[in-house]
Amino acid sequence: MTTTYLEDLTLRLAQGVARLSEPVRARHAAFLKASQREDGGFAGREGASDLYYTGFALRGLALVGELDGEPARRAAAFLKGRLSGEAPIVDFLSLLYGAALLRNAATIDIFAGVPHAWREAVAETLERFRRPDGGYAKTDEGQSSSTYHTFLFVLANQLIGRPPREPEKLVTFVHSRRRDDGGFVEIGPMRKSGTNPTAAAVGLLKILDALDNGTRQTAVDFLADAQNDEGGLTANTRIPLADVLSTFTGVMTLGDLGASGEIDRVAARRFVESVELPGGGFRGGAWDEGTDVEYTFYGLGALALLTDDPLNG
Repeated sequence: MTTTYLEDLTLRLAQGVARLSEPVRARHAAFLKASQREDGGFAGREGASDLYYTGFALRGLALVGELDGEPARRAAAFLKGRLSGEAPIVDFLSLLYGAALLRNAATIDIFAGVPHAWREAVAETLERFRRPDGGYAKTDEGQSSSTYHTFLFVLANQLIGRPPREPEKLVTFVHSRRRDDGGFVEIGPMRKSGTNPTAAAVGLLKILDALDNGTRQTAVDFLADAQNDEGGLTANTRIPLADVLSTFTGVMTLGDLGASGEIDRVAARRFVESVELPGGGFRGGAWDEGTDVEYTFYGLGALALLTDDPLNG
């Protein structure tokens, strides 16, 4: 059975998290469980439960092997209550992936009883966001494609069992977002690349089996340059401070490119550990004063990627 990009990533991260100490896993599992709301969902630092943060919490619980029992059942009830109605693609992907995690980890299928034609209807709806340049826009009324959202749309299609449509146009679109600095930008007019758009672009090219050696090397060089004196990676060259999100996506992408050793991994891990809270959870960076389930997933994921497998040196 072919696995999706997200399923492969989850397995890779879970293997890394399993190498962390039991106290580290336990405190972050406790933080994530304590963050669940009465309705079964999870929220950001303020406001009600939503699909976006619930998706990150479920991903975090899956990494620490705690997506089961009552927390899983409550989360499933929350997701099932959101099956009707429309949602932004980021939220919809969170629902799809959260459902996949619950099915695999807790044998709960929130789509049981959904009509067989549902997936085809979803696939057709997703295509409303396709634009002439081959990419996907953030909204169905948007005129410009987004590198990040194109990545999300391809992931969503994978999760409903649909291959990318017109993959050659997707490849052309991704390359149109490549810049002279070796990285990729989020929208066409931008000239300076970013760590996270570069991660999305490399992920797309990997899924499409279109990652050539030239693109690979320049992307590696760009991402390696994103590491700053803190040890973490920055979002772009105009932002001087490192953050956990960019560190996670950058380290993950360097791994995808077979170039994990191109950064100082010890310094990167030291940065991630510096924003880890003793009681569980992670801050976004040295500048951050709070924590949430999203940054906790990124922090756990970054530690997983930066924890060397003793069998592989």
